[in-house]
Amino acid sequence: MSIKTIAVLGAGNGGCAAAADLTLRGYQVRLFSRSENTIAKLAKRGEIELIEAGQHKTAAPYFMSPHLPPVVQGVDLIVIATPAVGHEYLATNLAKYLTDGQRILLNPGHTGGSLHFANLLKQLGCKADVQICETVTLTYICRMSEPGKVEVYRRTANLRCAAFPGKQTANLVKELQVIFPNVIPAANVLETGFSNINAIMHPAGMLGNTGWIEKSGGDFLWYAEGITPSIGRWIDAVDAERLTIVRALGLEPLRFVDIFHRAGLTTDAGRVSGSAYQAIHESEPNMTIKSPPSLDHRYIKEDVGYGLVPMAEIGKLLGVKTPVMDALITLASSALGEDFRRDGLTLEKMGLAAVKPNGLPKLLHDGF
Repeated sequence: MSIKTIAVLGAGNGGCAAAADLTLRGYQVRLFSRSENTIAKLAKRGEIELIEAGQHKTAAPYFMSPHLPPVVQGVDLIVIATPAVGHEYLATNLAKYLTDGQRILLNPGHTGGSLHFANLLKQLGCKADVQICETVTLTYICRMSEPGKVEVYRRTANLRCAAFPGKQTANLVKELQVIFPNVIPAANVLETGFSNINAIMHPAGMLGNTGWIEKSGGDFLWYAEGITPSIGRWIDAVDAERLTIVRALGLEPLRFVDIFHRAGLTTDAGRVSGSAYQAIHESEPNMTIKSPPSLDHRYIKEDVGYGLVPMAEIGKLLGVKTPVMDALITLASSALGEDFRRDGLTLEKMGLAAVKPNGLPKLLHDGF
């Protein structure tokens, strides 16, 4: 069944970019945000301005609403472009409206996103025969300068995508490639989840720049100025722990710099260096991006709670120690006064609490 109608859930950077681009390409797009204020601003404007390669285009999605049912009912594809902290809300509120044959794309899945989403739907008694998949990161590297005005710096290249259960990956990716040609199949949702470059670099960068962020309100270039050689080495250390887990899972051990390069985010020299510091400093699409104004931001809340926590949890399941990840989780919890180990994406929330290491491959392929 070809995809003609698309619901985009989330009206942030990636959601607005997707809604505008897909509308311009002839799809019927319905856009959702649970923020009535966000939808009101977009509705007042009436269209989304998309800026890419110096060209300005405008697109008016078919429908925009802060209410889920009219957005998702009857659509072929549901693209979820929200921070991972919003997945539980969406799964809970979608469960009774989903129908057989619908596809759900977590764009991105972060780490363990599809497992979490599928486990929630199962717990909620959702009977609809839906197919769930996830990408490594957003399909668009973009930022909104104001509500309804989004600039796309780059379309992510070689964007790995996997379904849960994995036996559905080949067919789902083939369907999605019509819409997002840069999507390629991944082995499973742990391959995509452990390629979460935001979780690898953002917590170290945020915590290493805590004083500067709080003093300046984020008035500096996060990548170009905030990632210093020492912070780059923290990122390399997180990456080394991640790679140990990846090897234990039997997956291809791609370094952070390799994933970054494949996505079109750094130069050949940045990849060859093997240094996160150099790779990030040679990332043209990220050079003008400013720092978040505070630590109360998805670079911590999402990338620790739904990035480092599930990585460390799966590491523990496999008997892999993660001292640097654990230190960053502890520091983030202390700085924000939140218990990310408790409230983040645990094995239980991913449906993996009772799974033995040798049972993971079957579960990833066949589902719960």
